[in-house]
Amino acid sequence: MNGDNAPSQSFSSQQSSAQPLPHKQRQLNGQDYKTLSLAALGGALEFYDFIIFVFFAAVIGELFFPPDIPEWLRQLQTFGIFAAGYLARPLGGIIMAHFGDLVGRKKMFSLSIFLMAVPTLAMGMLPTYESMGIAAPVLLLLMRILQGAAIGGEVPGAWVFVSEHVPRSRIGLACGILTAGLTLGILLGSAIATLLNSTLTPQQIVGGGWRIPFFLGGIFGFFAMYLRRWLQETPVFMEMQAHKRLADELPLKAVVMKHKTAVVVSMLLTWLLSACIVVVILMAPTYLQKAHGIPASMALQANCLATITLMIGCVSVGMIVDRIGAGKTFIFGSILLAAGCAFFYLVAARDPSLLFLGYAVAGLCVGVVGAVPYVMVQAFPPEVRFSGISFSYNVSYAIFGGLTPISVTLMMQITPIAPAVYVLALSGLGLLLGLYLYQTQSRRRVVLTESAPSL
Repeated sequence: MNGDNAPSQSFSSQQSSAQPLPHKQRQLNGQDYKTLSLAALGGALEFYDFIIFVFFAAVIGELFFPPDIPEWLRQLQTFGIFAAGYLARPLGGIIMAHFGDLVGRKKMFSLSIFLMAVPTLAMGMLPTYESMGIAAPVLLLLMRILQGAAIGGEVPGAWVFVSEHVPRSRIGLACGILTAGLTLGILLGSAIATLLNSTLTPQQIVGGGWRIPFFLGGIFGFFAMYLRRWLQETPVFMEMQAHKRLADELPLKAVVMKHKTAVVVSMLLTWLLSACIVVVILMAPTYLQKAHGIPASMALQANCLATITLMIGCVSVGMIVDRIGAGKTFIFGSILLAAGCAFFYLVAARDPSLLFLGYAVAGLCVGVVGAVPYVMVQAFPPEVRFSGISFSYNVSYAIFGGLTPISVTLMMQITPIAPAVYVLALSGLGLLLGLYLYQTQSRRRVVLTESAPSL
């Protein structure tokens, strides 16, 4: 399937061509767990740097925009700067993925974390609107863009890195563990925000307490960069390098021209992932405070619990997808996601006595996103895997993840249950994707059976 006029491969055939993922059907060993642990911890610290902004969105909005603008406009502008980080992800991700496919996974995996630590530390030092005027939000926007460029290479690189280290039969578990590790960064951000809101008064938070998590983030980033010195290059990349099977053309060109179906499916799965994480986990604390008058400390405590159950869900789904495949996992997982989030937004958010239970259930159901990288790492061949995942994931996240906070905020002017409507719609998308993956998986089994020699 070469040439500009070649038709796109079917998704099932792309999965077949992408099969040279590592090793035989062995169990995870000590080296695998070491790699998973270091990758997950480093990813958690970097993800903390990227999302800590949203936990202090209300305070940042007060400090970095004029005090006389309407509250909805302030919130929209604040989430707009938050979204800029997502819009910057494709450029950083594509560049790092290009070199990751050509010179090595590990080098780019280490570089991304350095590029995150610097702007995070700088954000903690920025002057506010009161002292610097319009330059303050402009500088904040610039730092957010730099963060986005860094995280654009981190998440796809992490999924590729661990999937190429572990046995093929444990790719789902490995990706689930890593996704749970990235989620640990959200938990760390939520825990620190909860601690600060519990120990400092609102005046102290506004007076400078909001800077503390950004200073910590910069320190965390440099520590994570040190940890990654102990990681080894993936066996898959070393084998390609030894046999001179690295991409002989621009990796991104090969992805766009030869793997269109894999790109579309990966982008739609990323939309589902972004909707779940951004709306249910990142935006919900602010939503609970603004829409239902829940105290900040209580909303953040519930968010911590939901993030813990999300981590449990990611690992559990990773184990399940290894056993039953992606199709069934997304079919049943999307149905549970719709039910869990409907209960949270339509019942528990309105009743403080059910808040913690409802948010915990919603977090557990969001764990279906732990199966997203399982599909993506097997959809692209090793030569262009990093570029394929990075392009699909980051472009989709830039469009859908970046615009989701703005869209939901605008939708809330029409209906107060806008977050629930958005997530329920994406649950429907997840169900359709599950049906599609199940059909392609079934067709592939039929092809393999028919092509097997008779005995």
